[in-house]
Amino acid sequence: MSAEIKTPRGTIIQTGSTSCRLTWNPGFGPRATSRYSRAQRFLDSEVLRLSSAYVPIKTSMLQKSGVLGTVVGSGTVQWIAPYAKPQYNNTADTRSYDPKRGGHWFERMKADHGKALMAKAKEMAGGGA
Repeated sequence: MSAEIKTPRGTIIQTGSTSCRLTWNPGFGPRATSRYSRAQRFLDSEVLRLSSAYVPIKTSMLQKSGVLGTVVGSGTVQWIAPYAKPQYNNTADTRSYDPKRGGHWFERMKADHGKALMAKAKEMAGGGA
């Protein structure tokens, strides 16, 4: 039979005559939160920066709506122009004036840069390269 006692200061697990005490380093939570927050801010800002080369551009307002619609570090990047969704979903993925610009800009940016972005974010969060 196994008994388990949990408290905010740790956990004691007892199986038969063997017991084990698990305690957390009190600095772990704040350090991990700091690293994860830094990695999320990096990821959000890099998504905006790298996606800007893929966003269709006429007046640059669609591109700027990404900066206006995003709180860097929140984990949500949004292009908030009223026409952003139709531009994203209903236009060709390339333009004659610039083959990189067109619909599905985030997905195409992610295909080109996603692995490097995730590796850097993982490294920043303390997970290694």
